Amino acid sequence: MQARQPIALIGSGTIGRGWAIVFARAGHRVALFDKEPRALDEAMGLIESSLRDLSAFALLDEAPSAVLARIRLARDPGDAVAGAVHVQESVAETVEVKRAVFAELDRLAAPDALLASSSSAIVASRFTEGLEGRGRCLIAHPAAPPFLVPIVEIVPAPWTDPGAVESARALMERAGQTPIVVKREIEGFVFNRLQGALLREAYCLIRDGYATAEDIDRAVVAGPGRRWAITGPFENADLNYRGGVREHATRMGPAYARMGAERGQDDPWTDELVAGVEAERHALLPRGDWAERVAWRDRRLMALAALWRRDSD
Repeated sequence: MQARQPIALIGSGTIGRGWAIVFARAGHRVALFDKEPRALDEAMGLIESSLRDLSAFALLDEAPSAVLARIRLARDPGDAVAGAVHVQESVAETVEVKRAVFAELDRLAAPDALLASSSSAIVASRFTEGLEGRGRCLIAHPAAPPFLVPIVEIVPAPWTDPGAVESARALMERAGQTPIVVKREIEGFVFNRLQGALLREAYCLIRDGYATAEDIDRAVVAGPGRRWAITGPFENADLNYRGGVREHATRMGPAYARMGAERGQDDPWTDELVAGVEAERHALLPRGDWAERVAWRDRRLMALAALWRRDSD
């Protein structure tokens, strides 16, 4: 595989190690640093184990040893960022820690290197405002583990250069990830706000005595989780009714509004809001292609069902 641009990773925990696999698998030379020597010492063994598992499932295009050879342990932050075009921070989820780390990275990294945070909820403006190079700072939030769950949320601060956003998005796409760009800052971004909404309701259902934790997990895995592995919530709504998003909102909107009101959440699906989503869906899926897309979804669900059936035998 052709060598690509060097990447620096700050933090060798679950996310940092996951990033190392993502970028090394894509052909990048990776420098991994952690202020905790013990964590850094353990990192390569854990990465190697994950690479062997990926290879066993035919998810590597080359030998695990070839991917591992692109990863090196850095002696200090300066060593890690030397020559790097992209620096990915994956340290503790506190403003104070991230502010200190980014101040150091802004001082040490090349002026044209992107500085990205793996922050799960904290927006970049809270720890980059005072930096000379704040225009190159942004969030690149992955899911865990990044080498298996490819979503990456690119979230700019108000002062992030648009070119930095596009560079980060393109880098993630080339590395085999699935980047989305969040238009402006919001705590938790998109992924965790969606995930949090489901978890909040799940906890309420347990609190109020409607179901057990086990049955709620089973409901998600055997129900919406099955569909969400193939289509997101808007495409799912679009495909469930021949009338698409509009018909789904007409039939289900009042019930969802009542459920939200029970939780003190008054966010109705207004005609204008539904029309906007409907227009986006029509641009992606012309009505003449609706039946073909439904059949595609069903075949994907069949393939998933066959996989589950095989694994349960």
